[in-house]
Amino acid sequence: MSAAQERRTLLERRTVVLAVGAAGAAAALTACGGSDGSGGAESVEQPGSGGAGGAVLAKTADIPKGGGVVFAAQKVVVTQPSAGEFKAFSATCTHQGCAVKDVVDNVITCPCHNSTFDAATGSPTGGPATQPLPTREISVAGDSITLA
Repeated sequence: MSAAQERRTLLERRTVVLAVGAAGAAAALTACGGSDGSGGAESVEQPGSGGAGGAVLAKTADIPKGGGVVFAAQKVVVTQPSAGEFKAFSATCTHQGCAVKDVVDNVITCPCHNSTFDAATGSPTGGPATQPLPTREISVAGDSITLA
């Protein structure tokens, strides 16, 4: 094999290896990517709020007792563990960065690997996650909940 043929074969092999690697990375990112808010979860995106502090996220009546709402655009989940008590946490799972999907029976669930978190504390209660969800600051004034 000539030197030119060897270089061409080497370049073709590199191209195949890079393409396979890129496809694998894309598949991994898709599996652990953010939520699109579909699938029956309590995900809500508020137009125009863009994650800025002080923007009204929801009315207190929008957050179910024992449940919560995931605000995908702001990457925050707001819960109501008991009547009139509102908590907020990052909506990014501490296991591999997927977006949490819903809050049911005071449990925040990540759909990627089934990590679960306590809706009152953000502490992990099951699955592979070992770190709590970071708290986020919210303000409740009257019937409005805003991201601080």
